[in-house]
Amino acid sequence: MRHMCKKHTLGKAQDQRKALLRSLATELFVNGEITTTLARAKALKPYAEKVISLAKKGDLNSIRQAAKYIYNKETGKYMDLATGEVFEAPQADKKLASQTVLRKLFVVIGKQYSEKNGGYTRIYHLPPRRGDASEMALIQLV
Repeated sequence: MRHMCKKHTLGKAQDQRKALLRSLATELFVNGEITTTLARAKALKPYAEKVISLAKKGDLNSIRQAAKYIYNKETGKYMDLATGEVFEAPQADKKLASQTVLRKLFVVIGKQYSEKNGGYTRIYHLPPRRGDASEMALIQLV
């Protein structure tokens, strides 16, 4: 019997599915919300919540584990690692690091959800897509 082995396959091979979820999670953490199909949003929800739970721990091993689940790209902004403040351009009087998705995840998002025990994301149903009438959804960080 195949108990407890249900997963959202999304009609893709395993490597393609992992790459898709990884890129969706990365964009979710960069922008705070994304619009995608309902099936992809439902597959992304437990994936993203697992990564946020790692960010709440905040230790070195969690950073290395989270790096397997998201792409660590630069967002084009700068941040103060001590306070978590985000700046559009580098400041002369402050020592700033370029903001990457992992830094934002562990410095900003991890601290934001430190008191919460789950339910970090929310899915809203949207009207169907015009081209193929696919069910659309908005997934956002709560």
